[in-house]
Amino acid sequence: MPRPTDPVPTDLLRIDDELSDEERLVRDTVRKFAADRILPEVADWFEAGTVPRDLFPELGKLGVLGMHLRGHGCAGMGAIAYGVACRELEAADSGLRSMVSVQGSLAMFPIWKYGTDEQKEAWLPRMAAGDAVGCFGLTEPDHGSDPAGMTTHAKRNGGDWVLSGSKMWITNGSIADIAVVWAGTEDGIRGFLVPRGTRGFTARNIHKKLSLRASVTSELHFDEVRLPASAVLPGAAGLKGPLSCLSEARYGILWGVTGSARTCFESAAEYARTREQFGQKIGGFQLTQRKLAWMLADLQRAQLLALHLGRLKEAGQITPEQISLGKMSNVRTAIDIAREARTVLGANGVTLEYPVIRHANNLESVLTYEGTEEIHTLALGQAITGISAYR
Repeated sequence: MPRPTDPVPTDLLRIDDELSDEERLVRDTVRKFAADRILPEVADWFEAGTVPRDLFPELGKLGVLGMHLRGHGCAGMGAIAYGVACRELEAADSGLRSMVSVQGSLAMFPIWKYGTDEQKEAWLPRMAAGDAVGCFGLTEPDHGSDPAGMTTHAKRNGGDWVLSGSKMWITNGSIADIAVVWAGTEDGIRGFLVPRGTRGFTARNIHKKLSLRASVTSELHFDEVRLPASAVLPGAAGLKGPLSCLSEARYGILWGVTGSARTCFESAAEYARTREQFGQKIGGFQLTQRKLAWMLADLQRAQLLALHLGRLKEAGQITPEQISLGKMSNVRTAIDIAREARTVLGANGVTLEYPVIRHANNLESVLTYEGTEEIHTLALGQAITGISAYR
C-alpha cells in the first residue's frame, strides 16, 4: 500500500524510459526551471491576468525558443525533445507553453522556412535568445476556423505593400517586436513581417479572460501600414504557408496537454491520499480509486500517442491528419482528466491554492485554438471518407 510520502505513479508504463539521454536531460532541465521560476508565482499571475515579459530572455537562456529549428542561433533539437519541453512547460501552465509555441512554431518557424537569409539573420538569433518576441497573425474577428475567408489584405503600391485589416486572439501580440501577418493579395495569401512601431500598426490586449490568464492575448489592427518589398516571406504562397505553421504548433500542443493532465492527476492522487472523510482517507473509497485509475490509464494513452507521433515526425513521415488526431484526442483527454481531478478535490478544486481549476480553465482555450475540436474531427472525417464536410 503506498504511503502519502511515496511519489504518485504518473508513468506506470515507464514511457519515459523510451527517451534518449538528451531528451531526459531536456525533461529534467525544463521541469526544474518550471518548479523554480514558474510554479511559485503562476497562480498569482493567473489571478492578476498578467505575465512578465522578462520571462522571454530566461526561456531563451533555457534554450527552448525555436529549439526544434536548426541554425541561426536555434538549438536544432529533435521533435521528441521539443515535445518533452512542451509537456514540462504546460505541466506548469498552458500560458507558458503557449508563449513558447507561438514564439518558436508560429513566429520563428515561418521566418526559418519561408524567409530570406536576411530575414532569418535579422530575427531568428534574437528570437532564439528571447531578446525579440514574435506573434502570429492569422485569426480574424469574423474568420476563425475559416482562414481562407480573411479580409485583411495587402496591395502593391509602387515598390511597397500597403496592409490593412485586423487580427484577433493573438498570443504575445502587444509585447511582440515582430508580427508574422497573413493577408490576401492579388496573388493569393502571403505572409508579411511587421515590426513593432510601424506606422499604422497597433495592438491592444484582450481583457476579462477566464482562461490563459497568465498569457498575453491581443487584437492587432493595421491601418494602411506601408511595408517594403523585403517584408514579404517569399517562400510562402497560399494558405499552405500558415497551415504548415499551425501543424508545428499543434504538434507541441498534443505533447503539452499531457503535462497539464499529469499535474491534475498528481494533484488529485496526492489529495486523495491525505484528505479524510468519514474517518478514512478518501483514496480508500472505491469511487475515488476508480476515478484515479481511469485518469492514469487515459494519461498514459495520451503520452504514448504523443511519443508515437514524435517518432513519426522525426522520421519525416507525419501527416496533418495524424497531428489532427493527436491534438483532438489528447486535448479532450486532458480536459476530462482535469474535470475528474476537480471532483476529487471537491470545493478545494475551484481555488488557486491547487492547480486543477487553473489547468481546467486553460484547457478550454487549448480545445479551441490551433483548430477547434470540431474542425479536427471533420479533418479526420474527410481522411476516413474522402468527403469534406466543411467546404
